Amino acid sequence: MAVAAEAIEHAVRAALAEDVGTGDVTTEATVSRDAVATAELLLKEPGVVCGLWLAEEVFRALDPGLRFEALVAEGAQLDAPAPVARVTGAARAILTGERVALNFVGRLSGIATLTRRYVDAVAGTGAAILDTRKTTPGLRALEKHAVACAGGRNHRFGLDDGVLVKDNHLRAAGSIAVAVAGARETTDLPIEVECETLEQVGEALAAGVDAILLDNMSLDDLRAAVALVAGRARLEASGGITLETIRSVAETGVDEISVGALTHSARSLDVSLEVR
Repeated sequence: MAVAAEAIEHAVRAALAEDVGTGDVTTEATVSRDAVATAELLLKEPGVVCGLWLAEEVFRALDPGLRFEALVAEGAQLDAPAPVARVTGAARAILTGERVALNFVGRLSGIATLTRRYVDAVAGTGAAILDTRKTTPGLRALEKHAVACAGGRNHRFGLDDGVLVKDNHLRAAGSIAVAVAGARETTDLPIEVECETLEQVGEALAAGVDAILLDNMSLDDLRAAVALVAGRARLEASGGITLETIRSVAETGVDEISVGALTHSARSLDVSLEVR
């Protein structure tokens, strides 16, 4: 997933404003304005590297002439701690941007690392791993990029690029048939409906939906849904799925499995910056 320049600029600007405020008093008091430094970004634990380009944008916002060299590719899997980037430029800019750059790289690498674990867990089953909208406010584009760079797939980015009729929509509309009919009159986008029972799956099929979200279903019900649908709609499983259970879910024959934990529960990786 390509991240729009506007989203990158907004994220960097907001993060620097939050961290720097009116100025980095420590750096300005201890480091000469003319000092030049070289520093390395170090990934201090195994994982998938993501977001080095974002760190570069942070440093360049503070020193446009700074040199930034990525030492590994985006999405690279590192099995041991290692340097991942080198930066040379104004020492003040490097030290002032340090924490924001590390926060971005650590956060996105953590999401990518967890995503890769889920992707590897279903390898060979044909099931795709999807993210959700359970993202950090303001950072959705960046976090969904991290999922994609680790082999996951992006679900809806927002409420305007896909129809997903969930339980509360159904309660408000009155039935699956009424909700789907209303959506068909309003948009040409594919329509997905959340179903919690096999009876609802049958209703969704009768309404002609494009996809069905099988929410919190047992493995037996997932297998039954796959047999009932027989390829007439895309099937997505969701609901409390973990690394320990996802292989079994994938083996039921569903097409996709959405995992909110990819973005809402990923632990940031340990990344540091060391001036050489």
